[in-house]
Amino acid sequence: MSKSIRVGNATIEALRGDITRQPDMDAIVNAANAQLMPGGGVAGAIHRAAGPDLAEECRPLAPIAPGEAVVTGGHDLPNRWVIHCLGPVYGSDEPAAELLAACYRNALRLADSKGVAGIAFPAISTGTFGYPAAEAAHVSIEAVREAAPELAHVRRVRFVVFGQDMQRHFVQAMG
Repeated sequence: MSKSIRVGNATIEALRGDITRQPDMDAIVNAANAQLMPGGGVAGAIHRAAGPDLAEECRPLAPIAPGEAVVTGGHDLPNRWVIHCLGPVYGSDEPAAELLAACYRNALRLADSKGVAGIAFPAISTGTFGYPAAEAAHVSIEAVREAAPELAHVRRVRFVVFGQDMQRHFVQAMG
């Protein structure tokens, strides 16, 4: 059950998969912690797949605040770039929806500035940061829809999510 929609010059896709195995994407997005270091979930998987040089490149870029994004090389990943976003902790970082939307907008702007044609996002903040999945999917899709018409290079935005329920939320948010 994958789905895609067209917004301006961009195609938005939602599928289940492994964010570290998206070789047709120029960039992937890390659901990072403030220190940009390996952790659990998406951040841990990306750092393991990219190798130890990713953490070394991240070190001088930290810390980042909720809603911010920074870019590094992809190292041992099949992607040229990794864009690291710090999503909000639900119920703590407010306004949560605005901060989550800022993650997606800032990542897309960075990607566009690097000439990225395809970018893959995880479901930022929905793991240990506790953001309700359906609400996060809606905020995420709307942020991409709003940003897409302004992008000069980005033509494919892929949401790569873990699990059927999460995928269902993103497909529903796409309408």
